[in-house]
Amino acid sequence: MKGKFIVFEGIDGSGKTTQINQVSKWLIGTDLIPENNQLVVTREPGGTKLGKSLRSLLLDTSKEKSPDSITELLLYAADRAQHVNEIIRPSLKKGDWVISDRFCGSTLAYQGYGRKLDIKLIKNLETISTQGISPDITFLLDIPVEESIQRRRSTKDDRMEKEGREFLLNVSLGFNELSEDNKWKKISAKNSKDQILSEIQSEIKKLLKNK
Repeated sequence: MKGKFIVFEGIDGSGKTTQINQVSKWLIGTDLIPENNQLVVTREPGGTKLGKSLRSLLLDTSKEKSPDSITELLLYAADRAQHVNEIIRPSLKKGDWVISDRFCGSTLAYQGYGRKLDIKLIKNLETISTQGISPDITFLLDIPVEESIQRRRSTKDDRMEKEGREFLLNVSLGFNELSEDNKWKKISAKNSKDQILSEIQSEIKKLLKNK
């Protein structure tokens, strides 16, 4: 039996990490995952050993290490290709469930809407890097840009976060348009943690019921 692939998207500060941790604990404590299978929690970039090196290159704030926009896009595609082949595809084939912090949506939002790179080019690269793998369900944790900035005031920004408010506004717009176009499950990240978790749990149960 093919496993389930769940993806969380959203701008930084939306609470993806918190919700992934909560959902993971919940799933492990249920009988939704077949007895002989497991839950794999991963992320992009950086879900593989190679990906960790690429993540350092992509998010390092040192100007000497900053790739240009096209190089950045290709590095994200390389990270995803390795991620799919090493982690995601083998896990799903075994019947394991996979939860990923970011997937293709982030590349379209950040590099397409944020960097203003050609959307068609990005989608062509995604076709190559994903090799037909797509999420069973994608959750967009939606949060206003000002709230995101406020939540991140006490943390050190990575290279993407340092791009500024206008860049983040474009990324947020991208996520919302992608959510509508692809029928993602959009949840307000301003709600309480328990309320967000409850909505996610409900959608996952619906997913299983409809399959």
